[in-house]
Amino acid sequence: MAIAGVAIGAGGLLIALSIVHGFKSTINEKIVGFAPHVTVHSYTGDPLFRADTLQTFINQIPGVDKAQPVATGQVMIQAARDVSGTLIKGVPETGDVTNLHTYLISGEYDLTVQDSGLPGIIIGSSLARTIGADIGDRVTAYTIDGMPSPFNTPEIRQYTLTGIYQTGIARFDDNFALANIQSVRTLFGLGRNHANSIEINVANTNQIEETYSLIRDETQFPFVVESIYQRYRNIFAWVDLQEETIPLVIGVMIIVAAFNLIGTVLMMVLERIKDIGILKTIGAKSKEIRHIFLLEGLLVAFSGLVIGIGISLLFYWLQVTYEIIPLSEENYYMSTAPVEPHLLDFFIVGAVTIFLCALASWLPARIAAKTDPVKVLSFGK
Repeated sequence: MAIAGVAIGAGGLLIALSIVHGFKSTINEKIVGFAPHVTVHSYTGDPLFRADTLQTFINQIPGVDKAQPVATGQVMIQAARDVSGTLIKGVPETGDVTNLHTYLISGEYDLTVQDSGLPGIIIGSSLARTIGADIGDRVTAYTIDGMPSPFNTPEIRQYTLTGIYQTGIARFDDNFALANIQSVRTLFGLGRNHANSIEINVANTNQIEETYSLIRDETQFPFVVESIYQRYRNIFAWVDLQEETIPLVIGVMIIVAAFNLIGTVLMMVLERIKDIGILKTIGAKSKEIRHIFLLEGLLVAFSGLVIGIGISLLFYWLQVTYEIIPLSEENYYMSTAPVEPHLLDFFIVGAVTIFLCALASWLPARIAAKTDPVKVLSFGK
């Protein structure tokens, strides 16, 4: 039972850590791949009137891989079945700074003018289902400033649906459309070099914060610089909270399992009390007796740890191969529980388990070492 307790505690902690690491990596990969690493926009929210000049300046800052002007705004988008509100984002036809193309589940990444004579548009899977649109369909985007009237008619632009993407993150899949920047500028009445913001891709994703600081220091008021970790701080905070709390909660299992060893090794001492007396009578030292029961406790700990590691590796293989734990994509941003075991976790969990079990074995071993052989042989106890 003691071995089983240690095995369940160690295996449960390793499985929990691998799932937490998997969650963090998957969500980070999706957000960092889908959204720009750094964004520069006006403090007042007004369009940037010389976005081309600002873009050229930012491209010269060390660490910046690519910068692009972006025109954005709220529109109503309509297809054959229904109409829905969304955010439309205009980017250069040559390609977006993000990795949106890697999330396409239907069609292709093409914002150029199609055979229909209309520019291409890419929308999320949830939005496509809502409005009943499929690849090749004609969709209409329109916007209006203020109350509609005969003197305030909406600006209308038609597109051909060329791609449908799915990230698993509802705030992206439900409320986001991508089109070429010239058509979006026309839709919102922006000039040739106007843009709502500059989106920046960092060359090394491990240095997003450092590059963000450089851009912030180089650009002055009225420009506002925002990193991806600031824009989506609620999602990153949710992931960090899981990573911090789950190991503490699950780690209690190892502590409980380790202290179960006190009872287990103490029972071993009581069952072998006469043997201890005989050993002491023929010359065994208290230190040697203590070492025997310490090694007994460590043997239990090591056996449980090996079994626990085996359980965690088996779970990892089953989850990767058969996806035995499905998830609600709407709530967890992914359809199955991700697992990402880290070698460091195995060393840390192993070391902590052995330490706690050795500590729990010390008290029974000390009791065994203090056994008086005269009382044992004289009174049988």
